[in-house]
Amino acid sequence: MKIKTILFDLDGTLLDSLPLIRSTYKKVFEEMKLPWCNGEVMKCIGLPLVDIGRKFAGAERHKDFFSLYQHHYAIEHDAQTRAYPDTLEMLENLRQRGLRMGVVTSKSRHVALRSTSFLGIDKYMDVMIGVEDVSRHKPQPDPILTALQQMQVPVEDAAYIGDSPFDIMSAKAAAVTSIAVSWGMAEATELLQFEPDFMLYQWADLLDILDQDK
Repeated sequence: MKIKTILFDLDGTLLDSLPLIRSTYKKVFEEMKLPWCNGEVMKCIGLPLVDIGRKFAGAERHKDFFSLYQHHYAIEHDAQTRAYPDTLEMLENLRQRGLRMGVVTSKSRHVALRSTSFLGIDKYMDVMIGVEDVSRHKPQPDPILTALQQMQVPVEDAAYIGDSPFDIMSAKAAAVTSIAVSWGMAEATELLQFEPDFMLYQWADLLDILDQDK
């Protein structure tokens, strides 16, 4: 195994945006008078927003759910979006090592680009795959495979890093190296049940993996 390309999930992996997402969902649920159920919706992060809307608001109201979410998210984005500690330093290190990188997310590309450009992450990425780029989404392999096809990279040279079970399942289905992070949506104990190839507890762990991979 020789990892030459790394694809990243966005929210909960590169972006410390889960508080923003939670507060946005809270406002939507309150305005639509939907039961909050202890934030059960947070377990769906990683799925497309339109699917989450159908699940919690139903077929007749999912468009309102989608619009309200986009509205509140946009208002609070800049104030509540930040990168996890050492993320930019890690990306610079990977670039210095000659690795290629990309983002594979279940949010729309223009929303993802707003975050990556706002934080200066975009300059490190060769590709950005959003919800509109595939018809089948995580946990299916299509988003990862689409990114690799655009980059002309074989699966055996690639890894996908994410914070949810959907990310691990998608990576395994795509036959790339699966790497989970412990600081996002899911606890490490839950993620380990899905048997990722590696678990990161800090970004330095990724560099250790790459050093062992030489």
